[in-house]
Amino acid sequence: MIERIILIDNADPVNFYGVNNANMHLIRNLYPKLRIAARGSVIKVIGEDSETAEFERKIKELENYAVRYNSLPEDVIIDIVKGESPKELKKDNVIIYGINGKPIQGRTPNQQRMVEEFMQNDLTFALGPAGTGKTYIAIALAVRALKNKEVRKIILSRPAVEAGEKLGFLPGDMKDKIDPYLQPLYDALEDMIPSVKLREYMESKVIQIAPLAFMRGRTLSDAVIVLDEAQNTTTHQMKMFITRLGMNAKMIVTGDVTQIDLPRATSSGLVRALDVLRDVKGIGRVEFGKKDIVRHALVQRIVEAYERAEQEKPKTD
Repeated sequence: MIERIILIDNADPVNFYGVNNANMHLIRNLYPKLRIAARGSVIKVIGEDSETAEFERKIKELENYAVRYNSLPEDVIIDIVKGESPKELKKDNVIIYGINGKPIQGRTPNQQRMVEEFMQNDLTFALGPAGTGKTYIAIALAVRALKNKEVRKIILSRPAVEAGEKLGFLPGDMKDKIDPYLQPLYDALEDMIPSVKLREYMESKVIQIAPLAFMRGRTLSDAVIVLDEAQNTTTHQMKMFITRLGMNAKMIVTGDVTQIDLPRATSSGLVRALDVLRDVKGIGRVEFGKKDIVRHALVQRIVEAYERAEQEKPKTD
């Protein structure tokens, strides 16, 4: 009899062990000759050498499945333990599998084009109105690169420009004041990464979410960097940000040039960058439209109504 120790260090524990340890109970039943104890990220197994070696190999297969699909159903456990190949989930345009195995994919032609531009370029601009999924797809691409070990970290940023509110009047310390601006980024991550793993990534700074001002002076290497709401950067801020790009890094800049919240006298850095960088090789550009809006159907009608009102508004000298 020998004892083996197996570390489950990539899969989310809730996904791997199941609710109320249901998956672990099933695994024990499938290996009645082995003594198995699991606590946290450590599984201890006692038995004959050949049987414990086979058990370790199967556990790693199960872990890889859980990491890839963010779920581990009972039928998959049975298939893998019995040596059968589990049914492949539908892969059409899937970027990653989110929480509970939810497929996250390019749902419109422009979303799929954004995926292709990201693969082909080190800097990609994604432009369009709210609800077109440009930020969500950008973060999904970043999470996929991290999962595939193509990069070592994800850096997400936004300019802290108020739409009618002032930071100084918000309660709390600087983090409390800034976090509301970054919440859409947190929301997307929570859809894609199990909570325990996300907290681990945040604490170890594998995933960093920070306002644009925190990017100054840094060289961002081995990372996917996403700048959201880039229409609210100044020309100086935009130049500062895109020149942070380091080795083995990719950058996605998203924004909507029709929703600029900067003071009237201040030019948008996104508008300027699109003009200056128009003919530079290695830069992709995707423009989303109303047909790409994937929120509630009413959102598309609201966008169209505002556009009509803007066009009908009398011009002033």
